[in-house]
Amino acid sequence: MKPAAIRYLRSAGGVIWKKSGAVVEIALIATRNGSVWTLPKGIIDRDESPEMAAMREIREETGLSGRIIDVLGEKSYWFFLKDENAKCKKTVQYFLLEHTEGELSDSSPEIDEVKWVPIDRAVQLLAYRSDCDIVSAAKEKIETNDKDSSS
Repeated sequence: MKPAAIRYLRSAGGVIWKKSGAVVEIALIATRNGSVWTLPKGIIDRDESPEMAAMREIREETGLSGRIIDVLGEKSYWFFLKDENAKCKKTVQYFLLEHTEGELSDSSPEIDEVKWVPIDRAVQLLAYRSDCDIVSAAKEKIETNDKDSSS
């Protein structure tokens, strides 16, 4: 058997948020028959910047649009593609978006469910530790923004 090939994938996604009264809510997506809750993200196309890809993927996977207000950092992880006998290193760049328009929609064939979740509850739902780290960073930035705009 020949050794596995190594592939590198670049993705972008983010945390899109809104205020519902005093509560900050973020949009999460469910995949794998609703068993895995995660952040919206996807592959960066050749002709687009990470920011453009994040905005497009969030719109495609949640039905929501927003404006980027900050960068949340990037996470990398490895996984194996059995069909291609390839080890993949995926690096995802995350952005913080404030919701500007659109209604929740799970019309994407890759998505089982989409919902607004209070940011504090999101970390209990999320399947991946890296997503929890990104949501924690998002919460910090939203709270800092709130303090700046109210003072």
